Amino acid sequence: MTQLPRPPYVQCEDVFKIHKTHELEVVALRGLDLAVAPGEVMAIVGASGSGKSTLLNILAGLDQPSAGRVRVGQRDLLTMNDQELVDYRRSEVGFVWQQTGRNLLPYLTARENVEVPQLVDGVDRRAAGARALELLAQVGLEEKAGHRPNQMSGGEQQRVAIAVALANQPPLLLADEPTGELDSATATEVFAALHALNQATGVTIIIVSHDRTITERVDRVVTMRDGRTSAEFVRRVTFGRERLAMEEFALVDRSGRLQIPREYVDRLHLGTRVRVEVQGDHVEVFPVTSDEERA
Repeated sequence: MTQLPRPPYVQCEDVFKIHKTHELEVVALRGLDLAVAPGEVMAIVGASGSGKSTLLNILAGLDQPSAGRVRVGQRDLLTMNDQELVDYRRSEVGFVWQQTGRNLLPYLTARENVEVPQLVDGVDRRAAGARALELLAQVGLEEKAGHRPNQMSGGEQQRVAIAVALANQPPLLLADEPTGELDSATATEVFAALHALNQATGVTIIIVSHDRTITERVDRVVTMRDGRTSAEFVRRVTFGRERLAMEEFALVDRSGRLQIPREYVDRLHLGTRVRVEVQGDHVEVFPVTSDEERA
């Protein structure tokens, strides 16, 4: 019997986000579509202003979309009230910030930091302590349980932050530039901890980054441009052996919109209009002449 694919754990459909001020409106997301499978470790990359941080804040329940549909598990983030958002942030999603100082309370030890979200959620102190030690062991820092943040390196602090984010066993972990302030070797340790926790718990992990080298650390990378997803890089597995190169795909959204890579636009001098023709089993895109463009 053919096994049907599992539905996405994160599903964004035609999502818009408009930031309004007294003088202007800024459209951060412009009809974004995105699907993330349960248990997937994937990344979203893009230049500053592409909308990736806005998307992460929406998925974290820190902001709400202006229009569209955003589902995480069985929850519709567009229709939740304030209390439902609080419950969602407390139990359904964990968050790791880029700045290590935002993730941990400086006057508490690593173990105590991991205990805090559990105690807030009503977990017994003894059970919270045992859970904290278990998570610290999973990120390779059990021996640092009694250390405060200023007694640990930046990479160790981020690994403790990951443990804090997963303290209440959320099914979704979001990380905003988690290695942005770390060197390459330390970043590798942080990603190793993320993958180990993914394998141990099945948590779905979404990482936002501006660094294209993240393609070497995850199985799928989605790029964003101008508030939409534009391309996808997927690591293929053939005959049980992982290919070193990532395969690139352009993305077509639910409305049939396709973002042509900027380098192709520049190379072919594409203007505001192009010709699109179906040729057998594929589509061809042609630039129009200057006379046609003026017409």
